Amino acid sequence: MVTRIVCAQTAPVVGDLAGNRARSAAAVRDAAALGAHVIVLPELVTSGYVFASAAEAASVAVTPADPVFAAWAGAAGGAVVVGGFCERGADGRLYNSAAVVDRGEVVAVYRKTHLWDTEKDVFTPGGRRAPVVATTAGPIGVLICYDLEFPEMTRALALAGARLVAAPVNWPLVDRPAGERPPEAVIAMAAARVNRMFVACCDRTGDERGVRWTGGTTIVGADGWPLAEAGASGFAVAGVDLADAADKTASPRNDLLRDRRPDLYRGSGTSRNAMNAGNVVRDA
Repeated sequence: MVTRIVCAQTAPVVGDLAGNRARSAAAVRDAAALGAHVIVLPELVTSGYVFASAAEAASVAVTPADPVFAAWAGAAGGAVVVGGFCERGADGRLYNSAAVVDRGEVVAVYRKTHLWDTEKDVFTPGGRRAPVVATTAGPIGVLICYDLEFPEMTRALALAGARLVAAPVNWPLVDRPAGERPPEAVIAMAAARVNRMFVACCDRTGDERGVRWTGGTTIVGADGWPLAEAGASGFAVAGVDLADAADKTASPRNDLLRDRRPDLYRGSGTSRNAMNAGNVVRDA
């Protein structure tokens, strides 16, 4: 069965809650017109990213009951939508969150675990495991941007049965050698390959208060190779069989999950215990 994934790369405007609501709903509608079964939007698509203060972020924070999610559901044509938003928690704190909209409603909310740079001045990090959501399109894991740089996160989702990781992201443009992909895309490729699952990263475009964005939206296959990138249209589109991600074999005699040795992974770094166990080779 083919699942059509569409990442809708947009340019949110910081502080423009009403405008971002309209733009994100239009992006969902356009993605649905491309035959999407799963639609991924950027990180903080409802609010913009580079806040001048926590107070500014609070002014555009919303709850999962906000009408924007009903607008996404109405525009999705039955597709699952995963998109980022600035969340006002019931505890009064702000969270960098992602909503999963399916069957006409918000079925899950994930709060970003690892905050990047000045996000720490605005948001509280999430305190719950990243979810694998049983959607109408299949089991989808959710991460946000910097979370992808922690292999434990993607591996945990694979172990929990995710066949696709949907990641709303905002990737600031960084220097890289000519001809090379954005480093964040390389990380997503590695995560897909070592876990044999699909990864869809939806980035944003534009400039915002001195920050230039990469526009590096990428959909990665379960073999680790990119299937689609956002071109001039702003949409990355790939048709995949999510069942392929259930097969974790790397060779006739290797399975990426069954071959794990978690009993040897506990602890941190090269420790005195490892040296005492004779696992460090010294020069003669």
